[in-house]
Amino acid sequence: MSIDRIQQVSCLFLVSLLFATAGWAEGHSEMDAVSGASPERPPVDNSNELPVRLIPNIPPAAEAYYAPDNYHLIAQARDPDAQTAGDSRIGGALTYIFTDDGKLTRRINDRGQDACSYFFPDGKRVIWTSTRDNMDMPLGNWSDPSDYPKGAELYTSDLYGNDVFRLTYNEYYDAEVTVSPNGEWIVFTREIDGNANLWHIRPDGTDEEQITFTEDWQPGAPFYLQDNETIIFQAWRASELGKVTPTPMTVFTIKHDGTELTQRTFDGGMYWGPAPAADGRHYVYTTILDDYNHELFVGDLAGGEPRRLTYNAGFDGMKSLSRDSQKMVFVRTANQGNLLFNHVMDLSSLNLGPEYNRGIPETPVPDDAILVTDFTVEK
Repeated sequence: MSIDRIQQVSCLFLVSLLFATAGWAEGHSEMDAVSGASPERPPVDNSNELPVRLIPNIPPAAEAYYAPDNYHLIAQARDPDAQTAGDSRIGGALTYIFTDDGKLTRRINDRGQDACSYFFPDGKRVIWTSTRDNMDMPLGNWSDPSDYPKGAELYTSDLYGNDVFRLTYNEYYDAEVTVSPNGEWIVFTREIDGNANLWHIRPDGTDEEQITFTEDWQPGAPFYLQDNETIIFQAWRASELGKVTPTPMTVFTIKHDGTELTQRTFDGGMYWGPAPAADGRHYVYTTILDDYNHELFVGDLAGGEPRRLTYNAGFDGMKSLSRDSQKMVFVRTANQGNLLFNHVMDLSSLNLGPEYNRGIPETPVPDDAILVTDFTVEK
């Protein structure tokens, strides 16, 4: 997997890191297309970093999410059986379940190309994105938002890839999928004609509804909070992509019926992929420091100062928290150069667990806030 060609701003883009071959990337070391990042990586003092360990014995994988047991993970991983475009630029990935100590690896899907996946809260079923039934459609380019693979649908299955149930039937791109804590709703991002919006659907395929109706703004990375109706997500403007670096990304919350859109960050910074903690207040996001270095921070919906989590001269991202918020799984580049590896960080000292949940706080608006006034949530 390569880091030299990071061209992503959400889950729809992240999978291209997994699919790009290291050999291709090493011959193309120009700047990061989104952040303007330099490939130079001076050393970083990591003495303040919480304990981190590598997950061994698993194939290159991205966007891992924890099961309710806080031990098993699901992700898309490199697989030679995945459909490819037949060139060295794009490989393929399929959905796998593995443990965070690397003792178990199990494939869930055996064909097409797969993207985002997630566990249901009962720990008995999983949901995943795949092109398995639309392999005759153009594969597109995972790193080009104007040319995503078409025909990516949502599926559920048991933990062994059996009892597969197809949820969506369209020729669009459905991904960035997560499940509400009570298991009654699924939220995802659907891209139609280059424009992304949030949707939700029930696990039986009923009540499929569009939540946002934006044009310039591109919402993504949605997660239900503990009340099972509030969704936290990030959004960026298509008109700013490639013109402003790093790409500004704002955190919002919204009710899943499309009401109560609430801006949560106000400084025009890059809050990439806000992954919520079980306390209902904090979230982990990726940002860029010093024009090139991707690091992870804990943000606070109550308006507290962010806390830096990672200290690494390279890329740290594609993260999620265990259901008890005692651990964080994420991908980082290390001494191996351009390769990406899954790691686990111990967050137990941060008090982010469900026992600290006091509801979803209001976010104070600072005096110098950059307010968003053009985000559309109605038809």
